[in-house]
Amino acid sequence: MEMFKYQKDFKMDVLKEVGNIGAGNAATALSQLLNKPIDMAVPKVQLLGFEEIAEKVGGAEEVVFAVFLRVEGEAPGNLFFILSPDAARNLLRRVAGISEVSGEELSEMELSALNEIGNILAGSYLSSLADFTSLSMYPTVPALAMDMAGAILSYGLLQFGQMGDDALLIDTTFLEGQDEIEGQFFLIPDPESFPKIFQSLGVPFE
Repeated sequence: MEMFKYQKDFKMDVLKEVGNIGAGNAATALSQLLNKPIDMAVPKVQLLGFEEIAEKVGGAEEVVFAVFLRVEGEAPGNLFFILSPDAARNLLRRVAGISEVSGEELSEMELSALNEIGNILAGSYLSSLADFTSLSMYPTVPALAMDMAGAILSYGLLQFGQMGDDALLIDTTFLEGQDEIEGQFFLIPDPESFPKIFQSLGVPFE
């Protein structure tokens, strides 16, 4: 990947630290919202091409839940928090404490809860990245959709005309007793944003 031609290890360390701090902030925020302890595993972070995102969540035709936000400010981009339907229901049942989750179609309240959890996660990761870089970055109001992964990513492209070629993937895992509930968080900076992010950290982009 061209952006990691130089100082790859350092750049990955920075992105991993952003993921670690973001997960910690998200766990704290969700604990306060739900008034119960929320544990999250140390997230796994990796860089991948935009075209690889759909494959990471099971393929372009895989039906998923996705919370989508636009990042505005000095390093704009797009954010997706993507969950399988089973993971979304487990998250609502075991983390949000909704004892009887609906069947195929989630209720309005369940969709709202899922949207809020995705919003808190996205805001926490984005806040940690903004703190690291001292760049202003803030999310728009989130939108939640259940559709095929390819259709959801295409929606983002149609909305904003372009997306960057590279995405930051943060594998996010909620811990509930012996069980794990996994979701995937994708930050896709606009083409001009990755250089700004690394330059703000004093790291040459190339």
